[in-house]
Amino acid sequence: MDIQSFFDEATSTFSHVLSDAGSHECAIVDSVLDYDPAAGRVTTRSADRILGHIAANDLKVKYHLETHVHADHLSGAQYLKQALGGEVVIGSQVTAVQRIFGARFNVAVGEACFDRLVDEGDRLSIGSESITVMHTPGHTPACVTYRTAGAAFVGDTLFMPDYGTARADFPGGDAATLFDSIQKILSLPDETLLYLCHDYLTGDRRDFTCVTSVRDERAANIHLVDCDREAYVSMRQARDAGLAAPRLLLPSIQFNMQGGRLPARDDNGTRYFRIPLLLDEKVEEIGL
Repeated sequence: MDIQSFFDEATSTFSHVLSDAGSHECAIVDSVLDYDPAAGRVTTRSADRILGHIAANDLKVKYHLETHVHADHLSGAQYLKQALGGEVVIGSQVTAVQRIFGARFNVAVGEACFDRLVDEGDRLSIGSESITVMHTPGHTPACVTYRTAGAAFVGDTLFMPDYGTARADFPGGDAATLFDSIQKILSLPDETLLYLCHDYLTGDRRDFTCVTSVRDERAANIHLVDCDREAYVSMRQARDAGLAAPRLLLPSIQFNMQGGRLPARDDNGTRYFRIPLLLDEKVEEIGL
């Protein structure tokens, strides 16, 4: 299995292309479309880098694998599917995410937005290589980890040991469930490489990286060392209470829960993301 990773610095997101040398079949994990929120502009620079890699290596895309409905970047899955073919795949509990946020944005969405929904133990193949699905919820209900021989693609569940673990305060998230999912991942063999979806630098580390291991996470993850389930839940809830919403939360959720599709055009021919307004009591009373 060959694994190539691509970094989008604007959203600190890593995408991965895993390919089988014999068949040239491949899967793309957590791809990115570029979005400038100030201008409302969607562009394809990040996804086009993957297009270039696919073409240069004569690869055939079989799957676009999403580890979850991302809240910090727009998925490039549909754009890449239109160019390269392949199925867009996500965990079956995406339907819970769609119910929650479909109501919040007042839009109707359904599982047909994705080509395939997967559950614990499901297997996908690229050439002679097998990909096994692990359901690892907690950050969101739909989070999955894709495991191959010697490697696992964990989405946002874990970060580098010096940064910790995912937040669990999004609707449908749960810190206790997240702890259990992390332990499930860390029950894999020590030498298993863990490919991350994001990296954020710390004061002691200046280089972005996307690969850690089960051994290193067990030994040094700052949120997990000497921390049992109860202590982890208390830490996670207290930490999450002070976190700001992700910068691209509102457009990302709308876009990604529909499989990476843009909103329909309005009657003036323009597409719009919706921004639900949260009004404090004084603004509500004034009746602006």
